[in-house]
Amino acid sequence: MAAPEESERGMRSPKGKKASKVDESELLTVPDGWKEPAFKREDNPKGLLEESSFATLFPKYREAYLKECWPLVQKALNEHHINAALDLIEGSMTVSTTKKTFDPYIIIRARDLIKLLARSVPFEQAVRILEDDVACDIIKIGTLVRNRERFIKRRQRLIGPNGSTLKALELLTSCYILVQGNTVSALGPFNGLKEVRKVVLDTMKNIHPIYNIKTLMIKRELSKDPELRAQNWERFLPKFKHKNLNKRKEPKKKNVKKEYTPFPPPQPESQVDKELASGEFFLKESQKKRKRVEEIKAKQAAAISKRQEERNKAFIPPKEKPAVKQKKAPSETKIDIEAIKEKVKKAKKKKLGALPVEEVTLKIAADEKKKKPSLKLGSKRKATN
Repeated sequence: MAAPEESERGMRSPKGKKASKVDESELLTVPDGWKEPAFKREDNPKGLLEESSFATLFPKYREAYLKECWPLVQKALNEHHINAALDLIEGSMTVSTTKKTFDPYIIIRARDLIKLLARSVPFEQAVRILEDDVACDIIKIGTLVRNRERFIKRRQRLIGPNGSTLKALELLTSCYILVQGNTVSALGPFNGLKEVRKVVLDTMKNIHPIYNIKTLMIKRELSKDPELRAQNWERFLPKFKHKNLNKRKEPKKKNVKKEYTPFPPPQPESQVDKELASGEFFLKESQKKRKRVEEIKAKQAAAISKRQEERNKAFIPPKEKPAVKQKKAPSETKIDIEAIKEKVKKAKKKKLGALPVEEVTLKIAADEKKKKPSLKLGSKRKATN
């Protein structure tokens, strides 16, 4: 009976996994307009057991600004019962919990606050980290590009002309972004920080931020439609292909590697071996000299003939193009002079302009006379019928 029980358990296990996956996905989805309730003293009336503290260093150029705004930092942290200390000699900031601290996570937010202040984020923006809906992300970009000049160009590409690219990114992600030195500090909601990190890393990988901004704009419009929220957005998003225009120049002469063989190459033939193979070794000295002279003469004759051919090329006339023959005018077409004379006579007879009044009255009278006999003939025919 034990075997079938085990098999049943084995069959049921994948269903259980699927159910757990579904539950996790349901937990990850946050309904619209839902806000997490604030952590109050009633949630942790006894406070914390141990004291926690965090410290961070800041650069020398931030000393003057931190000195000015430190009373505001202490005031903001005292509201949450957190102590803050500024050490100008060591160049460090320290935050620590007290006996009155009841929120266990507020010390992490205080640590993020002093980190942002050290990274040149102004106090007005950095204080927002103490809110529950706001988070921060400090992205290190110094080690992503080896070449310093290339790194500066890509960092400037992220900022854009007059900070326009960074401003567009801030509006789309609802985050405050500051590019300072080898880091990019971002402050805002969790979804926005995720998009900011992706854009920053892609920019350092030589992908222009305008492509990511375009996709973010499309996503923003799609999220407004309640019907499309549950659907897959892949069909709406643009697909940009990577084009590597600067191809590596290949050498003209490529060294092709020969196939590896464990055997050594054959030993080259010596001069004596070559003479033995051709039979020249057994010839007399006078015969060898004669043979050399004949070879030299044959080479000279070939060189002379080649040189003569090159000289004769200058005297060969080039092929002329055939001249275009002019078409003769047809002689058959004769001018009819008599016909032209008749046309001229007719034109002279015709009077230009309107006829005078007398001629018009005469013409009308002539037309009426012509019509009268035709009417008389018609009446006679009727009478005969």
